[in-house]
Amino acid sequence: MTAAPASSNSTATDQRALTVLKSVWGYDAFRGVQADIVRTVSEGGNALVLMPTGGGKSLCYQVPSLLRPGVGIVVSPLIALMKDQVDALRQVGVRAAFLNSTLQAEGVREVEAALVAGDLDLLYVAPERLLLDRTLDLLARSPVALFAIDEAHCVSQWGHDFRPEYGQLGVLPQRFPHLPRVALTATADERTREDILRVLGLHGAPQFVSSFDRPNIQYRVANKEGPKTQLLDFIQAEHTGDAGIVYCLSRKSVEETAKWLQAQGVDALPYHAGLSPRERNLAQDRFLNEEGMVVVATVAFGMGIDKPNVRFVAHLDLPKSMEGYYQETGRAGRDGLPSTAWMVYGLTDVVNVKRMLDQSLAPPEVKRVEAAKLDALLTYCEAATCRRQVLLSYFGETLEAPCGNCDVCLQPPRVRDATREAQMALSAAVRTGNRFGAAHLTDVLLGRETDKVRAMGHHALPTFGVGREHDEKTWRGLLRQLVSLGYLTAGEHHGLSSTPKARALLRGEATLMLREETLVPKPARRERDRSARKGGAPVDAQDRPLFEALRQWRLTKAREQGVPPYVIFADSTLKTIAELRPGSLNTLGSVSGVGARKLEAYGAEVLEVVRGQVGSRQPSVVSRQPTSAERGTADNVAVLGLLRGGGQVSPSPRTATPEREVRPTALFSPGVTDEPHAATRPQPEPRPAPLPAPTPQATSDTPPAPPNPEVAGTLRELRRELSRETGHSAFVIFPNATLEALAVRQPRTLAELRGVPGLGEKRIEAYGERIVDAVLTALDG
Repeated sequence: MTAAPASSNSTATDQRALTVLKSVWGYDAFRGVQADIVRTVSEGGNALVLMPTGGGKSLCYQVPSLLRPGVGIVVSPLIALMKDQVDALRQVGVRAAFLNSTLQAEGVREVEAALVAGDLDLLYVAPERLLLDRTLDLLARSPVALFAIDEAHCVSQWGHDFRPEYGQLGVLPQRFPHLPRVALTATADERTREDILRVLGLHGAPQFVSSFDRPNIQYRVANKEGPKTQLLDFIQAEHTGDAGIVYCLSRKSVEETAKWLQAQGVDALPYHAGLSPRERNLAQDRFLNEEGMVVVATVAFGMGIDKPNVRFVAHLDLPKSMEGYYQETGRAGRDGLPSTAWMVYGLTDVVNVKRMLDQSLAPPEVKRVEAAKLDALLTYCEAATCRRQVLLSYFGETLEAPCGNCDVCLQPPRVRDATREAQMALSAAVRTGNRFGAAHLTDVLLGRETDKVRAMGHHALPTFGVGREHDEKTWRGLLRQLVSLGYLTAGEHHGLSSTPKARALLRGEATLMLREETLVPKPARRERDRSARKGGAPVDAQDRPLFEALRQWRLTKAREQGVPPYVIFADSTLKTIAELRPGSLNTLGSVSGVGARKLEAYGAEVLEVVRGQVGSRQPSVVSRQPTSAERGTADNVAVLGLLRGGGQVSPSPRTATPEREVRPTALFSPGVTDEPHAATRPQPEPRPAPLPAPTPQATSDTPPAPPNPEVAGTLRELRRELSRETGHSAFVIFPNATLEALAVRQPRTLAELRGVPGLGEKRIEAYGERIVDAVLTALDG
């Protein structure tokens, strides 16, 4: 929507919002309509926000919550999403908490007391808990700034993730009519928007609709021919070592695909509603906290996942609607870096989804709506024009020119007049009684006298053998397209029958242009530098060592604090740091994603990693791929002094209530203390200091020594032993990169452990003596 001219008061609001955005999150400017939304809500207005996944919806209520007096109440449907958001907010110094079933009674009381006292900036709550009389009474006694309803499409019976409690949120405008309400969702058709406005009392509120385009995502759809093998080829060719999500329709398919990928060397885990809560939580935690994990899942996975560096989303089965497809593929590339939405589907998928819809117990009107959504998705799959144009058109958006970043644009299909072949196939369906499946119809068209064909007498039909000029693949593809386009429909036992739409085609009163099904040879596996692809961010070769060192530092820091790595810094931020190579806190603070809180907490360490890597750069290119220990390097020594969470937090930039501070507390920042930083933090320099250029004399082309296999084996056994003793995961004891670094350095004293990446003071204190003993035992043996 077009923003109205800003008044002088609005201009002041905009300036305050930008101050908060820069000092808290480290961003210089809002994107798209974010500034208009923030202004509207901060000044007390309601809003409906439609913004794609990864478009920055959270800031649209987080910034107003800091600008307005009181606590922002966020209605969120998933526990995982609450935890991720709260972890990320605490990292930047915002006082955030959640109320859900994971808290013990004492924890609930502490959060409620902080809410009433106004000691919170944001509180996340599930709709079920919000609707309790106790919670509503509590909110009535608390200083509330606003209500934000995330995943707002759930309020509608037409929403694709309907939850009954969302439909009861109409209590908010009744109990709190004076407080602003902002509803946010990534996908909602016109009917769903109307329901959101009605239920939440938002009539007359402005609707902010961002572009649904995600230009960094490459959309690709292929015919299903051995889906697991196709998936493996795709991952190995383009996404080795990347985080990804693979969606399957059934639990059985999830289990089988995950097991098969594991057997092929892919680090994959299953996720579906049939697993125990412990198994689901473990899969989700590993996906969030480890690099390069692939989760194979039903649609039960992903809605609450805020991981920004998911490099691909793959569908091995057809989704049920365009909204579902868009929502699921949108979980790729939230950081704006190149990512892939990849799908394979076949005739069986089309038949199964249509049959499930027909057999649904939903009211007829709902069935018609869902059938229309499925037809739109099938049109997208069969498109012979730019997929992005078709996708955006469904959501009411026009893309003037083809995108150049989908499979149709990159490898345009041929389109031909398929009227004659369509008449043959439709005639075969009609003459065999409109009750046989695709395999039997193909046998009839190809003239195959199978036992079934002879038993039914279909070898005597006029259509028997009329399609011999084409192969089985062509006929299967044609039948799939006829079902997708509504000329054939699937019955209860997968039987195909002609529809009224087919009559004009059979009579010769209409023509049909279809994609030509050709045997396209598999593309040769791309010759890529594996090290340049690992981690997913497209980093230039000269910046890769520093980027990997920063990722290793980030992983160590994340494990110390028990948060996902991207909560520390996003890949896109590390990429910018690797390219910029800042030499001062002043320069580092200019990087997007480095706010005042993170600059204070991590700035000195990041600069140490940068200086160490840049100072050790070699003038010549070494072709050997570095080990993870080399990538980590000894330059992570700065992790020794930093306390978990780091020191005192600067005052909140909130201008509406300057007396309040955005600060962590023992309650809301587990593991954070108020002790001063153990090391003296360097002061910001007046201007960026240039880094010294590397000289040939300061470097050597001799590669580091390889890890000692005996030491590595002994340390691995020690780690297993410590894991059994402590109950911690082996990688919590120390990660593989640390193990490799120890096997390279072979430290013989506690002093020599200092500087090993991943060994902070606490780990050295806890495990140092046993590590040294293990090294000496391996060397003496």
